[in-house]
Amino acid sequence: MHFTKDHEWVELNGDIATVGISAYAAEQLGDVVFVELPAVGKTLAAGESLAVVESVKAASDVYSPIAGTVTEVNTVTVEEPDQINARPETTGWLAKLKVADPAAVEALMDRDAYEAFLGKL
Repeated sequence: MHFTKDHEWVELNGDIATVGISAYAAEQLGDVVFVELPAVGKTLAAGESLAVVESVKAASDVYSPIAGTVTEVNTVTVEEPDQINARPETTGWLAKLKVADPAAVEALMDRDAYEAFLGKL
């Protein structure tokens, strides 16, 4: 699993990347009450808005950590937004992308680097 400074995570399996928000981001948001996911087939550039997650505190854009085309969305998070709070880095994932360049994931932070980054916030 790799992370961005905006607290998204990505896990690569072949050329398919699963994307979500980190446990830290879920904690900072508070109780998630609404999720808007992208359309399957949408092509995203790295850094482009992938989804919107609304909590009792605020609405936040979730950015695509890497470029790719949406192949699947997690409709469970739409029906049960609290899954993002309960399991943000597992079953609370948001979308799967067919990645344009799998090597782009390696440019992101691994868990140790992300934990060090969080320690500086």
